[in-house]
Amino acid sequence: MENNKTSHSEDPTKSSKPVEHDYPAHENDPGPSPEAVNEPDNKGAGPAMKWAIPIAIIILFIIYWFMFRDGGEV
Repeated sequence: MENNKTSHSEDPTKSSKPVEHDYPAHENDPGPSPEAVNEPDNKGAGPAMKWAIPIAIIILFIIYWFMFRDGGEV
């Protein structure tokens, strides 16, 4: 491993870099690309959660029913 001393600090009062339109002019320190900024957020966790949460609730209910159906004696 290399012993590189890099200090990373972000200033919360500093605005972010604008979208990059002329990459060769700012090649050493470019801003974000338009594709990265304008990417639609249509592949999030929502569709998976629509299925995972009800299935988890059903499984927990089945476990609860098997454990406590006869008055709570385990």
